[in-house]
Amino acid sequence: MKFLAFDTSTERLSLAVGHGEAVWAESAPGGAQSSATLIPALLALLQQANLRLDQLDAIVFGSGPGSFTGLRTACSVAQGLALGANLPVLPVSTLLAVAEEARHQHGATRVLAALDARMDEVYHAAFEWTGGADPAWQAPADFSLGAPESLQLPAGWVLAGTAAQAYPGRVAGGDSALNVLPTASALLRLAPALWRAGHAVRADEALPLYIRDKVAKTTLEREAEKAAKTTTP
Repeated sequence: MKFLAFDTSTERLSLAVGHGEAVWAESAPGGAQSSATLIPALLALLQQANLRLDQLDAIVFGSGPGSFTGLRTACSVAQGLALGANLPVLPVSTLLAVAEEARHQHGATRVLAALDARMDEVYHAAFEWTGGADPAWQAPADFSLGAPESLQLPAGWVLAGTAAQAYPGRVAGGDSALNVLPTASALLRLAPALWRAGHAVRADEALPLYIRDKVAKTTLEREAEKAAKTTTP
């Protein structure tokens, strides 16, 4: 199959093209720069792979959780490219991509994936590699958001992601944590099984996964909270 994959959920931009066993991958600084550099970088990578957009089977993107701006950028770019080429979109959790990268780099099969959520919190979920004839990850029904101290690392499991580095000394098992990011190459490795499982959607149905009920407080809300604290007796 032929997939174009990218992740902009962290401070590192990751993109890749997969055509069967062949993979073309690149990474670059992300953050605020992603919105300006992502599309040209994707088109250049497709050119390296000698593929056109309309030859792809799907657009794969890291749907979250992660940077709100990064997730919105990834989703809007995935939708725009997919609509223009009449392609489906395959949203993939960034926490699942962390687990897959930990397996690929370190052989981990029981992974507590945890990413810095800022605001003194972390996103986290536990994944277990099932193996078998059609190997895949067993994922939780939902993901969690909480304080770094709320992470519970079961015996025999590996902590992976950015949480331990973001909050040193506050995460259980942080001293031995694997510092891995969600990558586009991980998305490519996950894509075939997710495709077969029917997780692809129409471009207009693709959505970011925020986890937080409220994405961000407005400036007025923050000022009101600050004023309330200063006036409380």
